[in-house]
Amino acid sequence: MGKYDQYRKFLKSNFTEFKTIKTDAKKGTSQPPKVKPYEINSNLVDLPMVNENSLTNKNIYTCIKERRSTRFYSDKPISLEELSYLLWATQGITSTNKAGLMFRTVPCSGATHSFESYLLIRNVGKIKKGVYRYLPVEHKLLFMFELDELENKIDEITLDQPFVPNFANKAAVLFIWSTTPYRSEWKFDITAHKKILIDIGHVCQNLYLASESIDAGSCAIGIYDQKLIDQLLGLNGEEEFVLYLAAVGKK
Repeated sequence: MGKYDQYRKFLKSNFTEFKTIKTDAKKGTSQPPKVKPYEINSNLVDLPMVNENSLTNKNIYTCIKERRSTRFYSDKPISLEELSYLLWATQGITSTNKAGLMFRTVPCSGATHSFESYLLIRNVGKIKKGVYRYLPVEHKLLFMFELDELENKIDEITLDQPFVPNFANKAAVLFIWSTTPYRSEWKFDITAHKKILIDIGHVCQNLYLASESIDAGSCAIGIYDQKLIDQLLGLNGEEEFVLYLAAVGKK
């Protein structure tokens, strides 16, 4: 069992050790940017205001009960209104307090929110195929670039899926979440990394339930080519890197 020891230790609470550490926040080091900046002349896509009209199932009990990892999708597109709702459900900002802490639709340790949401859009109404980033403050999409042979690139990124090979390239949209660890490390030091992994689970579960409420299916993806996907999105792989993926499409 020795080979598992260090990884099992990572799963445990190390709050006692944390209490002895003077974090960068306590040292007075400037807090890192809460969201990733973008060029002022970027191509932005307005997202529709989120409301209940997009939902086909408003019963939370049913959504929880019927939630499954969905790997087979129809050719029906996800509407821009539905995509707006899914983005809001996973990283939408609901309020900001006087201290500047952003509260979102998902819980997050210390409101540090280390995640960025990237999208490989394949079949969303009123929007062209390509690579996008969600801007939660503005509730807009930032168009990054078009991607030749999008489906093939998704296959390369998601490697060999064990149950249904190549299912992700049939999805309407592939959600990709990166983390900028220092947003959490600034406040939690060496205890940040466990919190980051817990928090991304909250994000993905919201996507599952929100997808269920619009008659769509989602499937989380933990098997992917780290280097390839970081390079595709222009991430340096150290200060920011991809952490988790999920495919979404109409059932």
